Amino acid sequence: FSLPVAMEPGAIQANREEDAQESKMKEIYTYEAPWDTYALDWSSRRDCPFRLVASSFNQEYSNKVELIQLNEEKNALEKKASFDHPYPATKVMFLPDMQTCGPDLVATTGDYLRLWNISNESTTVTMKVCLNNNKKTDFCAPLTSFDWNVEDPRLIATSSIDTTCSIWDISAEKATTQLIAHDKEVYDIAFAKGTDIFASAGADGSVRLFDLRSLDHSTIIYETADFTPVLRLCWNKQDPNYIATILVDSQRVIIMDVRVPSVPVVTLQNHFAAVNSIQWAPHSSCHICSAADDSQALIWDLSALPMPIEDPILAYTAEAPINTLQWSSLQPDWIAISYAKKVQILRV
Repeated sequence: FSLPVAMEPGAIQANREEDAQESKMKEIYTYEAPWDTYALDWSSRRDCPFRLVASSFNQEYSNKVELIQLNEEKNALEKKASFDHPYPATKVMFLPDMQTCGPDLVATTGDYLRLWNISNESTTVTMKVCLNNNKKTDFCAPLTSFDWNVEDPRLIATSSIDTTCSIWDISAEKATTQLIAHDKEVYDIAFAKGTDIFASAGADGSVRLFDLRSLDHSTIIYETADFTPVLRLCWNKQDPNYIATILVDSQRVIIMDVRVPSVPVVTLQNHFAAVNSIQWAPHSSCHICSAADDSQALIWDLSALPMPIEDPILAYTAEAPINTLQWSSLQPDWIAISYAKKVQILRV
């Protein structure tokens, strides 16, 4: 990352890697996959530092997911394990377990929610269970996204194109709740801090707030004027009053305060193409990163709110449109991005 100046991707990487020769760790590590990369996540286990999971995006049935880890001796990212996945994974997540006391698991969504066991050396991955909430039919409604509850890792929330959201108890391997959440497809879902509150975003142009203790109603906290679909949302875990969201084919990032529904706190507008991914900093309540089809990853400082935020504080330009970004909770100085056939980790 650098201050926002106009530089070629190669020049940015060359400058960073020259500076990084002074220290053991480089500023940028690049992993080249044999396929286009899409979903990714960081492991939060302290016994597996600098480990990621990344999925392929092939528009056919046969897809792949790989475990990638930094080899400190070779000072390079390398593949640890690979496994087949039906259809492209819409999201991948490691079990949120910084205490390293639970099983080593990865969850994926696509046609179904699947849990995968990782071996002790991260060299093999086997499917633990495929969770299906509709066993009365051979057809399934694809899952668009999910979130794994950090404070109670038994809970996973999934969103689907069939307008529903489901809450799963993975210890019982069943859905405990399924509700019609939106009038159209649900594109994303995220837990707030804690175990009861979650939000969803959908093709009907709304962001809705739910409480597991009272599911007979929801609160619409944001609605687009022309019903433009809301593509992604991300909850600030350091200050759960704030949610970030992006609309389909939009260059803007919208920041909302759940205490003041319907009116965005600020809109971030420095991308030149559609924003694809947003992530709050895991260690700061006022920093957020956005990544877009303009190949840029931008970090914003929101500490001046409610004053307007004009420019990002850091910028990185990749070699191609960025599909997904993830900010490491275990190594908060590092961000991962996926684009083309590459996964990169960047020191902030």
